[in-house]
Amino acid sequence: MEPMPVITTALVLLVSYLLGAIPFGLIIVRLKTGKDIRKVESGRTGGTNAGRAAGFWAGALTAVMDFFKSAASVLLVRLLAGNQLISPSPWLEVLAPVLAVLGHNYSIFLLERTESGRLKIGGGAGGAPTTGGAVGLWLPSAFFMLPVGLIVLFGVGYASLATISVAVTATLVFAYRAWIGVGPWQYIFYGIFTGILLVWALRPNLKRLSQGTERLVGLRARYRRSHPPNNAIHS
Repeated sequence: MEPMPVITTALVLLVSYLLGAIPFGLIIVRLKTGKDIRKVESGRTGGTNAGRAAGFWAGALTAVMDFFKSAASVLLVRLLAGNQLISPSPWLEVLAPVLAVLGHNYSIFLLERTESGRLKIGGGAGGAPTTGGAVGLWLPSAFFMLPVGLIVLFGVGYASLATISVAVTATLVFAYRAWIGVGPWQYIFYGIFTGILLVWALRPNLKRLSQGTERLVGLRARYRRSHPPNNAIHS
């Protein structure tokens, strides 16, 4: 590869990270309520916590913006490759949205110093940008990821598992397409890499899940509210 494409490729990855690092949740919640989303509930900047901090529409808008910033990184790679500014590469198409998810979860724009003097970097959990990146790679993947995610969210009742299911579904979809010879096998690693990022970001949720204290949502939450445990009734 020539020096200029190498430099351009590095810049694409940097831009992808910076795109992902834009903390739309922080911006939207601050504009609507004046609150710092990092001080609300989980402290994450994704759509779920934005909804807690500023209401449904703020959460929905945050999720949409987070979705598109990752999808945009794929489109950027393909645009530059189409104009022969970089060499076409499935690996670059994979790494660009992975870097966007990484930027979302660990945003350089949210780097701050704690009271103890330690540096802390914030962000989201990565569900919306992971979905956006997969859709950017192959648009119809949305018709698999979204139903699975909604079933897990409202049926099983845990947002953390619904988030992880996005990467699992993407991995299976891309693996099947590679197996039948209609998609690049490199796309499989998009699901694997983002899955690792999601699991790492959701460690606190998974710990609470193992302890039985994770927050329920959806149908199970509604059932739990209408049928409280006996010890809750008599306490």
